[in-house]
Amino acid sequence: MHTRIRKFNTRDTYPEQKLDNDLCQVVVAHGSMVFVRGQVAQDLGTGKSVAIGDAGTQADHAMANIARLLEEAGGSLEHVCKITIYLTDARYREAVYRVVGRWLRGVFPVSTGLVVSALARPEWLVEIDVIAVLPEGT
Repeated sequence: MHTRIRKFNTRDTYPEQKLDNDLCQVVVAHGSMVFVRGQVAQDLGTGKSVAIGDAGTQADHAMANIARLLEEAGGSLEHVCKITIYLTDARYREAVYRVVGRWLRGVFPVSTGLVVSALARPEWLVEIDVIAVLPEGT
């Protein structure tokens, strides 16, 4: 599968915050790459926005979309190598990262977080994209 180098948990890196995310510094991946478009709190079937005003619930919905899309591609969250989280306000970080940490418990992806001035729709507070690598033969 994938080799994950220098695993760590954010509770050690950011002790002043209530985070608990399993991450690593490097992922060496072998197999087929899957790029998942940035996911937001939008129903995949209807395109309607959900969880207006709640960054944590928006993150949960985005991660559910990612899990579903990876499954449709023949993979799962355990194949995630890189995650990028976009927030419209730094104050949403703890709530969003707690949710993401639950979805990716034990996965140890490489992670980048950004605070941006806005997303494509004003009601979206968080957007998450991932790169996954499916094992060869999947």
